Amino acid sequence: MKRFSIGRFSYLAFVTLIFAFVIAPLLVIVWASFFSDRILTFPPSGYTLSWFVRAWDLQDFASGFATSLQVGACATLGSLLLGVPAALAIERFAFPGRETVRQLLLSPMYVPAIVAGAAVYIYFIQIEMMAGVQFAATFHGLVIAHTLVALPWTMRLVCASLVTANAASEEAARSLGANALQTFFLVTLPTIRPGMIAAAMFAFIASFSDLEKSLFLVGPGQTTLPISILNYLEWNLDSTIAAVATVQIAVIGAALLISDRFVNLGKAF
Repeated sequence: MKRFSIGRFSYLAFVTLIFAFVIAPLLVIVWASFFSDRILTFPPSGYTLSWFVRAWDLQDFASGFATSLQVGACATLGSLLLGVPAALAIERFAFPGRETVRQLLLSPMYVPAIVAGAAVYIYFIQIEMMAGVQFAATFHGLVIAHTLVALPWTMRLVCASLVTANAASEEAARSLGANALQTFFLVTLPTIRPGMIAAAMFAFIASFSDLEKSLFLVGPGQTTLPISILNYLEWNLDSTIAAVATVQIAVIGAALLISDRFVNLGKAF
C-alpha cells in the first residue's frame, strides 16, 4: 500500500488548479455559445446552434475572418523568412553585437502592444510625408506590422531548436565537403523542422489574434476579426461572440493537434 504523501497531493492539486485556471474560461466560452437567450444570462433557459448561423451571416465577421487569415498567412511567411536566417546567424556564428541583435529582434514582445501600434502608425506617417509612400491604412502596411508581432515567436522557437540540435552533425557535413546551403537544407533544416512548424503556428496565432496594431493600421472598409468582435461587443451582448470564439478555438486547437501528430511539436521546446 502506497504511503499517503502530503507533498505529492499538494503538487497534484496545484497542477490541477493551474490547468483549471487555464482551461475553465475556454470551456465557459464554448458553453455560452450554445445559450438560446438573446442576452447572455446564467443559467440559460435553453440551448441552440443559431448563434453560429448568425455569425456566419454577418458580413463584418466574414470579411474580418478573411482579412485576418490573409494577413496572418503573409505575416507568418514574412516572420519565417526573416526569423530563420537571423536565428541561424545568432546561434551558429559569433559576431560583435550578437546579443544586441537578438534582443532587438525580440523587442516587439517586450513593448506594450498599444504603444507599439501607435509607434508603427507614426513611423508609417513619417515615411509617407518624407517619401510619399503610403503604408498606413494599407494591406501591406498591416502585414509589415503583423510580421513584427510574429517575428519574436519565430526567433525564440527556432533559436531553441538550434540550441538543442547537435551542431556536430553540421560540422561533419561541412568536413565531408558540403557547402553552406547543402548543410542547411540536408542537415540543419530536418533537425529544426518541428521548431519551424511550431514557430509558424504561434506566429500565425499571434497575428490572427492581434487587436492593438490593427486598430491603428486598418484602412476604410477594411477590418480584421478581432476588430469586428470589438465593434460588435460595443452594441450587442448575445452569444454570437462566443460562437465566433468557439470556432477560433476549434480551428487553432485542431491545427495544433494535427501539427503535433505529424511533427511532434514537443521537440521544439
